[in-house]
Amino acid sequence: MSSPIVDADCHISSGSIDPAAIAGDKLVAQMDCAGIDRALVWLKPRYDKQIEPENRAVHAACACHPERLLGFGWVNPMLGHDATGATIQRVFEEYDLLGIKFNGAQDGYVIDDPDLALPLIELAAGYGKPLAFHIGADFYENTHPWRLGWIAAAFPETTFIMIHMGGASLPSLHRAAIEVAGEHPSIHLIGNGIPEGPVLQATTTLGADRVSFGSDTPFRMLHVQLAMYRALLRDLPEEDVDAVLGGNILRVLGVD
Repeated sequence: MSSPIVDADCHISSGSIDPAAIAGDKLVAQMDCAGIDRALVWLKPRYDKQIEPENRAVHAACACHPERLLGFGWVNPMLGHDATGATIQRVFEEYDLLGIKFNGAQDGYVIDDPDLALPLIELAAGYGKPLAFHIGADFYENTHPWRLGWIAAAFPETTFIMIHMGGASLPSLHRAAIEVAGEHPSIHLIGNGIPEGPVLQATTTLGADRVSFGSDTPFRMLHVQLAMYRALLRDLPEEDVDAVLGGNILRVLGVD
């Protein structure tokens, strides 16, 4: 039996919120064409910042495709402590999703802000599930890798997923991302939105168990990103390739 291929960064939506948006059914069709077994999904941000319809759409898509889609919620601390706290509760207690994503670049906040963000991160961490963070050079003041390192130090029992490993713009912050992940074993890297060299560097420096494949669909083409990863990892042992292409993220999420 072949090892599962899992895309660890896909965005889905409740409908045609913009030309790039895709719903869960379309993503599953794309996965079928690309030979991808499962995908970690969260909402595609709306320009009007309406999170609840999109979190609900992620929950519904995962309910329709339980063997294919692995759902995370999304919160925006800029919407206020009470509203965001209610979203965290709903994501975990009503929707039973696997984790929550924070994106200080898209939503415009400093991810380790002690008054705005950290109390909500603490609330989410209390559920004992992984927390994902957009960590990129696009809004590096808000989402620098060092900021996630400080968060990881504050919540040592929590598993963190670093999306883009300091990419999402040029020049990337991959050196800092790899350094921070080296200091904090609780941080797992998703290598997407970044040149292929840093992904291989992270894999060889930190170990093949610390990095996972992600496409950033629909912003990038799922089958093209998978092909890039296969080419990038071709000289690694087969067990390392299997880990990066799926086994690692399933382990991080605690999914069989």
